[in-house]
Amino acid sequence: MATIYLAAGCFWGTQKFFDQFDGVLSTQTGYANGNTENPSYEDVKHHHSGHAETVKIDFDESRISIEKLLDYYFMIIDPVSVNKQGEDEGEQYRTGIYYADEFLLPAVAAVVRKQEEKIGAKLAVEVLPLKNFYTAEEYHQKYLDKNPGGYCHIKPSLFKLASKA
Repeated sequence: MATIYLAAGCFWGTQKFFDQFDGVLSTQTGYANGNTENPSYEDVKHHHSGHAETVKIDFDESRISIEKLLDYYFMIIDPVSVNKQGEDEGEQYRTGIYYADEFLLPAVAAVVRKQEEKIGAKLAVEVLPLKNFYTAEEYHQKYLDKNPGGYCHIKPSLFKLASKA
């Protein structure tokens, strides 16, 4: 098992998107790489805590590779947008790939280079070691499953790319 932390704008849709793939064992919404301990949603949204809305993804590398996860990641973000995805704006909506496992970095760097070559520009996606991660409040976990009409910048059709049979 390996773990990667992905910031892709609003974490509700990001979690729902990654939950569909075989090999993704669990997901958890939270706040990463900020300047305060144990922030609340209000701290992140209004008090400039420096955290990014992030999804922790535990995955089975024998069933899905980090490269494949990141290929999916780049399907749901605008990789050159700074602090904005869809209608969501602010530093908490920045994009980032945060790793706690150093062994993932070469593959992450290769995928990022490939994306930069593909679009011909430097990406606005942070690639950094995980500094911290705090689990979001329970009402943010699996939010779009509980609130199917909730806002999300990800096209609804992308939630049906795969099935966990």
